[in-house]
Amino acid sequence: MSILVTGAAGFIGFHTCKRLLERGDTVIGLDNLNDYYDVSLKKARLSHLETYKNFRFILLDLKDRPGIATLFSQSKPQRVINLAAQAGVRYSLKNPNAYVDSNLVGFVNILEGCRHNGVEHLVFASSSSVYGANTQMPFSVHQTVDHPLSLYAATKKANELLAHTYSHLYNLPTTGLRFFTVYGPWGRPDMALFLFTRAILNDEPISVFNHGQMKRDFTYIDDIVEGVVRVSDRIPQGNPAWCSKNPDPSSSFAPYRLYNIGNNNPISLMALISTLEDCLDKKAQKQFLPMQPGDVLETYADIDSLGSDVDFYPGTPISIGIKHFVNWYKEFYKAHS
Repeated sequence: MSILVTGAAGFIGFHTCKRLLERGDTVIGLDNLNDYYDVSLKKARLSHLETYKNFRFILLDLKDRPGIATLFSQSKPQRVINLAAQAGVRYSLKNPNAYVDSNLVGFVNILEGCRHNGVEHLVFASSSSVYGANTQMPFSVHQTVDHPLSLYAATKKANELLAHTYSHLYNLPTTGLRFFTVYGPWGRPDMALFLFTRAILNDEPISVFNHGQMKRDFTYIDDIVEGVVRVSDRIPQGNPAWCSKNPDPSSSFAPYRLYNIGNNNPISLMALISTLEDCLDKKAQKQFLPMQPGDVLETYADIDSLGSDVDFYPGTPISIGIKHFVNWYKEFYKAHS
């Protein structure tokens, strides 16, 4: 199988590429290596991937329309897993154009590449942030998501709409995956677990927003990747039970599907911090702050559709996942200090 993975030097992209390479697929990894966070971490991930003979890296930006078109026409991937995006809720308040360029313009370039080159399945990253102002728990793919609370969330909702349009117009099979607070080794430095670990080890205070009164469906990276790979192997078809008079947002008459990938077990922010303190054997200095613009109070994934369609139920407990992250963090930063 020849698979194009965008965002290959990113957190989820790196782990996804590694999993595909280990099962014998040929992987074309695309990334623009932008400086949203530490480029050296991205390059370290790439150095691991480049040890595989069946991996090829392409330095390219999604918004480069001619470049993306050439890549597709020359490489002819059978499947595409689009994980490249401008990430971060808070950064979207400061730099909205970065989200338009990557998450909207770039995504259309990917859709066009798939359309014109016979790609059999496009899997793309959405986000739990699309649930926005919705407070009906657990979040279900059968619910409407029309009230985003950040530009980042709005671009992810737009990805789902654009993908459905291409599924309808061009019979392109597409599947969107709503990820829930992903963490684990090789994680993103802008995420809470990474920020907390660094601060605690450096005897610095950690910022605890909304005075710790938040819950997240923390999902370990191995569970995310398992879901991505299983879904990529299941090419969607039109849902014969779909009804236009009572439309279910999670599927369609077109070859289109949406899934949540979450741990199905929301954990309080204070419980996360406590577990991290135990793994580090060190207490955090906590600075309690108000809620940040664009944040949501709680996330909680309904994963019934994922379980019924690909027989997978994420479930790595944070006690194990955080321990793996801490072990990686100490080893990596000692080696790169």
